[in-house]
Amino acid sequence: MITRQSIALGVALLALSGCSLQSPVDDLAIRTPGSWSEASKGNEGKISTGWLSNFDDPGLKRSVNNALQHNRSLKAAAARLREAKETTIIARANQLPQINTSGRGNLSDSSADSRSQSYGLNLAASWEPDLWGRLRDLTAAAEADERAAIEDFRGARLSIASNAAKAYTNLVSAEQEVDLARFTLESFQKNLRIIERNYRATGEGALDIQFARTNVSSAQRSLEARQLDRGDAARTLEVLEGKYPTGTSRAASDLPNLPRSIPAGIPADLVERRADLSAARARLFASAKRADAARKNLLPNFSLTGSSGNTGARFGDLLNVDFLISTIAARVDQVIFDGGALEAQARGALARNDRQVNDYAQLALVAFREVEATLAADRSLAKQEKFLRSEVAQASLAEKQAERDYAEGINPNILSVLEAQRRANNARAAIIRLRNQRLQNRFDLYLALGGDFSTEPSK
Repeated sequence: MITRQSIALGVALLALSGCSLQSPVDDLAIRTPGSWSEASKGNEGKISTGWLSNFDDPGLKRSVNNALQHNRSLKAAAARLREAKETTIIARANQLPQINTSGRGNLSDSSADSRSQSYGLNLAASWEPDLWGRLRDLTAAAEADERAAIEDFRGARLSIASNAAKAYTNLVSAEQEVDLARFTLESFQKNLRIIERNYRATGEGALDIQFARTNVSSAQRSLEARQLDRGDAARTLEVLEGKYPTGTSRAASDLPNLPRSIPAGIPADLVERRADLSAARARLFASAKRADAARKNLLPNFSLTGSSGNTGARFGDLLNVDFLISTIAARVDQVIFDGGALEAQARGALARNDRQVNDYAQLALVAFREVEATLAADRSLAKQEKFLRSEVAQASLAEKQAERDYAEGINPNILSVLEAQRRANNARAAIIRLRNQRLQNRFDLYLALGGDFSTEPSK
């Protein structure tokens, strides 16, 4: 029977346990910067909600949407979310009375003319009043786990979308490099024909023929390598879209245009917005509640049990209330000695809570670094592209001039033509890669920020 004395004893034990075990931390304030130090100044342009809408590229949007619908990793994250929801239901059910029933029937023949039958019905109920709040703590922990699973799913969606976008632009870039490699090969083959014609006409330039043939072989090898890269890029995108990796997917002929404006400020609050931080904060709260529950395991455990049963020679007797026999009992359990196991469990739960605190703080620092790094890279890559475009223009002019001078006999040195072509083709390949790099960095920025530049944090 639960008495005032037993409750008072439990309160006293709770106070004593609180003296020996510290309280867990259920939240941690992360101070976000007032503004990103690497953000551009004076640009207050607002990008629309949903970063994908900033790219006017049907192929990009189609690839991302396919990945969100069919990606296997995302389906697994959705299954983990459903599992977390069911775990929460179980935790809440533990706070309610548990009722069970069992029945039996027996038919026996003692002789040829004698037959007897008997029936039994038993009902049993149990309930833990949860005086100290241990079950409520475990329920709160399960609910926090569900919130973490929701954030994990949201983060998985953004990650899959970002990776699909990156895979798509990688495929476009690979396609462009294949086209450039094919153009380079055709250019070198054209040079070889010119050099061979001059050799037949003049008998001079045998060494030039060897140089030209070397370039043709090198261009053929480069074309084969670029085609292999294209196939690998296509397979990467196909796997993200949940398809068999045949390597046959194709993309647009040009990269999406990069949205240029980045707002100077941060989006609302990064700690509230980014999915992995929200999930880590929920897990921190869950670890605190489990630590509280572990501490309360040191207190007496109260439970109520009740049972009712009846037996009779007829089945109808089982439903007769007058025949039911009922008992109600109260039970108090208190561990006297367990070798320190319960205290060790409580200390272990506190240690896990401390680990979650530090993991959360470290994750926030990593998030800040990722945002600052991608903002800095965005600005640097924009400057590099400006310089590289000038390099491509100058190299193309030099290539044309060298080819014209050689064809007209002004400069008979084929090495100057080959060097001009090499520089021009290298610059063209570099601009393809740099444009793709800028897009990849922008996708990384959306991922680091937890979304676009304007969407409010999920509540």
